[in-house]
This record gives sequence, C-alpha cells and structure tokens, in this order.
Amino acid sequence: MCFCLQPSGENYANPKTCFFHVLFKAAALAFYILSALFVNSFVIIFVVTVFLAALDFWVVKNVSGRILVGLRWWNEIDEQGESVWKFECLDQESLARMNKKDSWLFWWTLYLAAVSWIFLGVFSLIRFQADYLLVVGVCLSLSIANIVGFTKCRKDAKKQIQQFATKTIASQFASSLQSAFSVV
Repeated sequence: MCFCLQPSGENYANPKTCFFHVLFKAAALAFYILSALFVNSFVIIFVVTVFLAALDFWVVKNVSGRILVGLRWWNEIDEQGESVWKFECLDQESLARMNKKDSWLFWWTLYLAAVSWIFLGVFSLIRFQADYLLVVGVCLSLSIANIVGFTKCRKDAKKQIQQFATKTIASQFASSLQSAFSVV
C-alpha cells in the first residue's frame, strides 16, 4: 500500500519537459542558496538568480504549462487600459488524456517553489538582509504570477467544459423532444 502523494502506475509522458520544468526552479533556488558560499558580489547573485527565475517563468508559462497540463495564459491591456486575462486550454478529450504524473509534477513544483521563496524571504528578514529580500521578492513574484495565471486558466477550462457539457445535454434533450413531438 502506497501512502505517497504522487500518482503511481504510470511513467512521465514528457520526461524532458518535466526535467526542464524542475531544472530552472532548482537552479534559481540552488544558486541563490549556494551563492553566499562562492560569490561575494550581490549584483552577480541578483542578476543570475533573477535570470534563472525569469527562465523558469518563461518555460513554465510558454512550454511546460502547455505540454504537461494543456493550459496557457497571458495578460493583455485593452483599449481602455484595463488588464484582461486570456486563457487557452486543450479540448475536453485531450485534457482527459493528460498524464497524471506530469500534471502532479507541474502543480507540486509550482507551489513548492513559491513556498521555498517564501521561506528564503523569511530567512532574509530574520538576518536583516533587505537587499537579498529584493532578490527573493522578484523570484517570488514570478512564481506567484504563474500560480495565479495557471489557477485562473484551470478554473476557466473547467467552466468551459461545464458549459460545453450543459450545451450538449440541452441540445440532445431538445432534439429528443423535437423528434418525440414530430412523431405525434
């Protein structure tokens, strides 16, 4: 009996995508944590850590989100200057075929990376390192932007699936009624 949180019984459908999904998160966190041992320049630590976090943001938003969970989001500013969220998702059949292990890895690493940055931010506060708190703030902002974007996208996808199912059932019901009354 397995008490693990990870789905069992299937392999990753997209191991390379999963690897890169985790790689940039781990690289940004590892560089930030280990840089204190090897690098004396705050500017280098800031630039490299934020660059790795930005790579992670881009890979998650534009590559691994599409491949691992079938979702994509972006934000536009309309003519009135209002922020408008845009979402794309695969159709219901394709979403149902998504690999559960890929999806599990996507969501857990997305949340764990943000929790790690929060922990590092608290640690920076405790050590009174406001400059390092800036690095953590930028990296945490990028992580949270992906969490918010993909969470909204997932909710929108569920709403679209429900609307499609309701529309299909209503259409079937209407055509059944119509055929029943046309016989009479």
